[in-house]
Amino acid sequence: MNDPGLFQNLKNVAKLKDVLRDAGGMQEQFEKMNQELAARTVEGNAGAGAVRVVMNGKMEVVRVHLDRPLLSAMAGAGDETDQSMMEELIAAATNDASAKAREVVGEEMQRITGGFDLPGLSQLMK
Repeated sequence: MNDPGLFQNLKNVAKLKDVLRDAGGMQEQFEKMNQELAARTVEGNAGAGAVRVVMNGKMEVVRVHLDRPLLSAMAGAGDETDQSMMEELIAAATNDASAKAREVVGEEMQRITGGFDLPGLSQLMK
């Protein structure tokens, strides 16, 4: 009787043994990854580029750029509705950058761990 789940579990156990064997050097890899992530940036935008937010891989906002001509074209009489629109665009651009930064971090985690997900592993990145 062939149980495909059993074979997958055995593969996971073997992969876990490899990860644990390499755990000593993994802390160094995480420290190096943190330094690299601090230098890597992603850009999120909203309003067709009216608001752009640059964030690094450590989830820190590095820069916010407001395209004044584009924002002026989108704005009306400068009332509270315009302020609300600006606030929404800034939030949307920040969320877009954050999603991209999380993707970059996830890719790096996959690279270091060989695709094996260990609970609490992200705590090593702090």
